[in-house]
Amino acid sequence: MEKEQIIYQPIGMIYSPFKTIEGVPIQPCGAKGIQGKVEIKREYAGGLNGLSEFSHIILIYHLHLSKGHSLEVVPFLDKISHGVFATRVPKRPNPIGISLVEIIRIEDNSLLVENIDIVDGTPLLDMKPYVGLFDSVEHARIGWYQKQIDRAETTKSDSRFT
Repeated sequence: MEKEQIIYQPIGMIYSPFKTIEGVPIQPCGAKGIQGKVEIKREYAGGLNGLSEFSHIILIYHLHLSKGHSLEVVPFLDKISHGVFATRVPKRPNPIGISLVEIIRIEDNSLLVENIDIVDGTPLLDMKPYVGLFDSVEHARIGWYQKQIDRAETTKSDSRFT
């Protein structure tokens, strides 16, 4: 299969208190109360119309500090190797991250958000409003995470995937 080149341009930047990868919560559930800012480029500010009616958004971003990829990884919440697509680790063939954050307020082209688990200066690719009916599955299986899920709120990242 011939590899097709896909090029995305950031629509903005994500700012947080986390200046390095080490110590960042591994998921938004471990970042309760931590605030950050999402700044949209002025040319995209019109796309924010109506977003203030939502309480949460899904941020889609480029994991700019992740270099290379591995198809087998030992994730933060386990001690054994898993296929990268069965994890949420950043060292992926396409280093794309997602986070569900709460909107505190929107001012002009900036969003103040809470529960942010993203490194400061991360390029934003897109965002979508969270809609429970679309984005939540009542009886979903969560694979190997089931045995480790109680540690998700307290586990912090380290430099293993940079």
